[in-house]
Amino acid sequence: MTRYKLLNGIRVQFTAEEEAQRDIEEAKALEEKAEYDANQYQRDRVYPSIQEQLDMQYWDKVNGTTNWEDAIAKVKSDTPKP
Repeated sequence: MTRYKLLNGIRVQFTAEEEAQRDIEEAKALEEKAEYDANQYQRDRVYPSIQEQLDMQYWDKVNGTTNWEDAIAKVKSDTPKP
């Protein structure tokens, strides 16, 4: 596919080197997008804040409960790894 650029308002065809460089850039962009899409689950996982987690851990130890473990397990089960 022939590509063009604007040079001082004039449409100019890419050189062979510019075509090759653009092909490399587009391939890299596709790879980055694929990696980004493959890790969507990481962005979807929303854990409680560190302060909340530490508070849960403290009260779990005091009360002998498992609230912190349950909260983390729920986040992981709601948004599993692919």
